[in-house]
Amino acid sequence: MPARRSDALDRFVNALTPSERRLWRGLTTPIKIQNFLDTIPYTGEERYRCPLTFLRDRTGHCFDGALFAAAALRAIGHPPLWVDLIPGDDDDHILAVFKRNGGWGAVAKSNFSGLRYREPVYRSLRELAMSYFEDYFNLAYKRALRGYTRPLNLARFDRIDWLTSDAGLDDIGVALGEIPSYRLLTPAQVRALNPVDERTFNAAALGADLSESYMPTT
Repeated sequence: MPARRSDALDRFVNALTPSERRLWRGLTTPIKIQNFLDTIPYTGEERYRCPLTFLRDRTGHCFDGALFAAAALRAIGHPPLWVDLIPGDDDDHILAVFKRNGGWGAVAKSNFSGLRYREPVYRSLRELAMSYFEDYFNLAYKRALRGYTRPLNLARFDRIDWLTSDAGLDDIGVALGEIPSYRLLTPAQVRALNPVDERTFNAAALGADLSESYMPTT
């Protein structure tokens, strides 16, 4: 069922300049939202940007991009849902997820090419999460995906104006860490994982600024 239009979304649209509003109104499908995210340079800067700041700074990481994507998905009728992909030795990766014709898909901001958009063809969130397994690895060539969370509905944070203010975004980060999660791999499977080969790594890193990526501890 389409999400009801929110006062928070109206406040965001009212804060836009005419040129920003034209850009926003052009984001009419999930793939158009993804294509816009792909124009934004990735940064590993340790701060959170609300959708309005992200749009104006034209830089951000996966948290910022997923906030913007969730807002844009909400504007076209989807609830603003997040799923967090949980790694071993790597950064978390946040997906703005949506459902169409019974299938789950995702929009995401990433420094790596394989961790971005997914068509809505996955029958469950577990299937969707597992579609990221082969592309989710760190700079030490180690496969990192270990689990995923239940969806987090960002509508519960409308009270902190998450679309237009950076001030309360830490609350979302805390809530994401408290959501129940599901393990994807057994300990035995983790121990048996092979490193990523050079060709796969280079393909995933095409166009990436690796200096902005997480550096593994081992």
